Amino acid sequence: MKEPVIKKEHAVELLNKKFIKVFDLNYAEGKHYFDATRRDRDDIIAVKTPEELSKALPDAVSCFLIIETPGEEPRLLTCEEYRYPIGRYVMGVPAGLMDSRDFDKPEPVIATMKREIKEETGLDVKEGDRIFELTHMAFMTPGFTDENNAVVCAVIHLDDTSTLTQAGAEGTELFNGFHLLTRADAERVLESGKDDNGVYLPFITWTAILYFLSNRWKEK
Repeated sequence: MKEPVIKKEHAVELLNKKFIKVFDLNYAEGKHYFDATRRDRDDIIAVKTPEELSKALPDAVSCFLIIETPGEEPRLLTCEEYRYPIGRYVMGVPAGLMDSRDFDKPEPVIATMKREIKEETGLDVKEGDRIFELTHMAFMTPGFTDENNAVVCAVIHLDDTSTLTQAGAEGTELFNGFHLLTRADAERVLESGKDDNGVYLPFITWTAILYFLSNRWKEK
């Protein structure tokens, strides 16, 4: 079946707020689809050519952060972060919106993620640590929004975990501690689909656990 071609003139703005916009994608006569996005009309994903999409930056970056400490097995770092649309703390991973200060840097995704790791965990990515991009653009819920995340993995070596802190949280961010998951912990959480408070997992956290358990991070 031929796919609809959505042009800029097909995108009609219905809502324009500081952190969210809604467009009516009038993709054919009498046919409508709605797109919630952070992007301006000329930058929404639906109107980009394949070439433009290949050069586009993601909206945000999420990190699968693995901690290695002497004498202990590797652990996946997760954090309890309050998510307002859900109305409770959920088990999340370090993440944040792309920062315009990084757009012109050689690796803008990595630069943004290093800053988010520092803000949300207190950790620096040091010489000897590893940080690498897994995917440049993963669409989150494409039936509702064009929002997308780059996904990064970081493997950080620590003498101990005493330097972990969430004191760098900014704006509306609310944190309530860390969970460092061993393989056994990760298997248990994955099996239940919930954290230890009985709250269902965000999909990005579910994916982080799968990646951690796959050991693919050891091969990069």
